[in-house]
Amino acid sequence: MALEIPAIQKTLAIEQVDGWLLYDFHGSNPIAVNLAGLAGKHTTRRWYYFIPASGRPQKLVHAIEPFTLDGLEGEKRIYAGRRQLEQHITDLLRGCKIVAMEYSPECSIPYLSRVDAGTIDMIRRLGIRVVSSGDLVGRFEAAWNEPAIRTHHAASEKLHKIKDQAFQYIGAKLSAGDRLHEFEVQQKMVGWFHDEGLVADSAPIVGAQENAGNPHYAPTRDHSRAIKPNELVLLDLWGKLNAPGAVYADITWTGFAGDPPAEIAAAFGVIVAGRDAAVARVKTAVQSKKPICGFEVDRATRDVITAAGYGDQFIHRTGHSLGEEVHGNGVHMDDYETHDDRQLVVGTGFTIEPGIYTPEFGVRTEINMVVGHSSAEVTGPSQHTLVRIPTRA
Repeated sequence: MALEIPAIQKTLAIEQVDGWLLYDFHGSNPIAVNLAGLAGKHTTRRWYYFIPASGRPQKLVHAIEPFTLDGLEGEKRIYAGRRQLEQHITDLLRGCKIVAMEYSPECSIPYLSRVDAGTIDMIRRLGIRVVSSGDLVGRFEAAWNEPAIRTHHAASEKLHKIKDQAFQYIGAKLSAGDRLHEFEVQQKMVGWFHDEGLVADSAPIVGAQENAGNPHYAPTRDHSRAIKPNELVLLDLWGKLNAPGAVYADITWTGFAGDPPAEIAAAFGVIVAGRDAAVARVKTAVQSKKPICGFEVDRATRDVITAAGYGDQFIHRTGHSLGEEVHGNGVHMDDYETHDDRQLVVGTGFTIEPGIYTPEFGVRTEINMVVGHSSAEVTGPSQHTLVRIPTRA
């Protein structure tokens, strides 16, 4: 991803911020690493890249790694010792009053807090106020372009195909009276991922009945529950095309092997209503060109679920950013674990995935959305009722 220096500078001027200071040490700031085009490259010394609101960018690199930022435009400064480093930083930021960095006050958004406290102290000692780069990151690191959106749609179609295959496989095994375990289904899905040309950072979640009540449960060879008739099965799968610049899709569907009890069907109906409230909130804001933040999307969902009496059983944020990693660096739909006040800008890709979890069962529905210039879209099918998995008559 090439840095859009003129667009960044225009945004800085509008926000009345003097510059954006990117900093990394040993990969501690993956946002800066991605923006600098250094993903997958090994660096061992601190580097800085300063984009001022006007004028040429400035690079500051160590003498033993002087070529680190050669792929970026701007004047290069080289340091060796710590005193030289401090002097160069002083010169680099001379005249600045406000600088943006990957920082979140009181770590309210930990996904954004990538710069260590000591580095922030050093910048503040120069009389400079450090502000969050959150919305800059959303616009210039996390936002998808059209080619990326196409890879997301392709991945989404493949995930839905695999999801359908998995439910069909479960139904065929149960209808035949065969024994079936979560791990077996998971491994079948892993094979289908390979067949479809999808990659992921880990295997899908297959959770039956009470295991579905654990939001991050995943079966293993040594820890896998039987899937039986008259039980619930939750499938959570995520993946992307095996191609440079491809971004993830991430979906969750829930089914029941037989006729679902009223308690489970009612809980599922509540999360569907909460999900759809969030979708409507996003679509209305984008169509009317009104700013909307991640925490507002979470509130739209959480208010519905809380009003239905399940607030204490919804124990995670409503959704997360999607990117080249399944949990991207952009805005999350969160007013529960954090208060994410970053805006959903054009190109923002994210999930909406409310769930209700009890010791006996769990239900979750997960869809993906992308924000466009004048509208926001759900990028795949949405589940409205539990998948009915056939069993032996």
